[in-house]
Amino acid sequence: MTNLQSNALRYIEPTALLSGAQFSQQERHILATVNQKVAGRDSLDAIMHFLFETTKQVCPCDRIGLAFIEENGQRAISRWSEATYEPLLLKAGYAEDLAQSSLKAVLSSGQPRIISDLQQYLKQHPNSRSSRILVQEGVRSSMTCPLYVENRPVALLFRSARQPNTYTEHQLQMHLAVAERLSQAVEKAYRIERLAQANQAYSEMLAFVSHELKNPLASMVMDAKVLTQGYLGQLEPAQSDKIGRIVSKADYLLGLVREYLDLARIEGGQMVLNIQPVDYVQNVIYPAIDIIAPQAQTKKMKLNTRLPDKTLTVQCDPNLLKIVVTNLLGNAVKYGHEAGRIELDVASAPSGFNTTVWNQGPGFTPDQQHKLFRKFSRLDDPALKKQKGTGVGLYTSWRIVNLHGGLIHADSEPGQWARFRFDIPQPIPKHAGP
Repeated sequence: MTNLQSNALRYIEPTALLSGAQFSQQERHILATVNQKVAGRDSLDAIMHFLFETTKQVCPCDRIGLAFIEENGQRAISRWSEATYEPLLLKAGYAEDLAQSSLKAVLSSGQPRIISDLQQYLKQHPNSRSSRILVQEGVRSSMTCPLYVENRPVALLFRSARQPNTYTEHQLQMHLAVAERLSQAVEKAYRIERLAQANQAYSEMLAFVSHELKNPLASMVMDAKVLTQGYLGQLEPAQSDKIGRIVSKADYLLGLVREYLDLARIEGGQMVLNIQPVDYVQNVIYPAIDIIAPQAQTKKMKLNTRLPDKTLTVQCDPNLLKIVVTNLLGNAVKYGHEAGRIELDVASAPSGFNTTVWNQGPGFTPDQQHKLFRKFSRLDDPALKKQKGTGVGLYTSWRIVNLHGGLIHADSEPGQWARFRFDIPQPIPKHAGP
């Protein structure tokens, strides 16, 4: 059962360990607590801290560390560590290639290892960087246990003590009693944290790229419009037409940039409500119309509005709702018929106010409706796919309306029209917001 490699190092076959395990009443209670509660912790740090604090009562431990197997099994990278002493020299982020490491034997065989005297082990393995660092910390013995999920190695758990000859097969028996539940819990928590980190990095990149594109594009559009308006001399019709096409394409790109900047703010948690009393028509509707009007004129579309006769003062975030109205009007222009009609209605209601955008166009079928308001989702319709789009605008609009505690929905007569409406309650619910 025990394979003695040297005076300092042992690799231990775990198969027969549990069959003969005998635990005290205190040990059984602690092992049962770990198995019951470890999966309930909501982060890797919470899981490992709970394990450290709970089990060191029955398993001597001055230091505990966790390294995950990454880069297609080529590296072990430390992702968590805690100790009863300071300073910690071998910290999260430390990486070790497995090809030339003794850790590879632990993973390939599934056998935990015990180093009884780390100083003696370092003399026998002078190239072991991790051992050298741990000796500098004052560590004198350690126990290394592989963590598996469905026979797949996912991580290595390191227990360390500042006294030699600390760990025995009994400590390994206790580890094996919680190994399966612990392995599943740490892998799940780690995957969730990695996903959150990747999403944050994606949001930051999205915001950076979009921001860097916005100003040059806006400058190009302005310069081109200066040319078409004759400020630098009259252009030939062909030249004016060509520059007009450039402006149209640049305006489309600017629209995309605006959408992705809004999405980056949402994904990065930066889009928060700034509720204030505003004249809804003056501060939201008219600015949105001004943004979309040039595009509607290019397609010879007519925009009809039905607005309240009296000032409609509401509680909302005007900048965010302007994004919603701009997105809905922009889609009406983009997907509406050439020379078609767009209708914009604003109305108050006993429970709040609503805004509706209707346009003549191909619309959508009932079975496609569930794809609306989803990130990067586009309807599978040839008439709609003729127009470039990402689905980001409707998703952003849905998020903003939800931030206000409101609802947004759509209906259509396929081949005839499409209608989008959002309702904002008044007052804004206290639970509204991210």
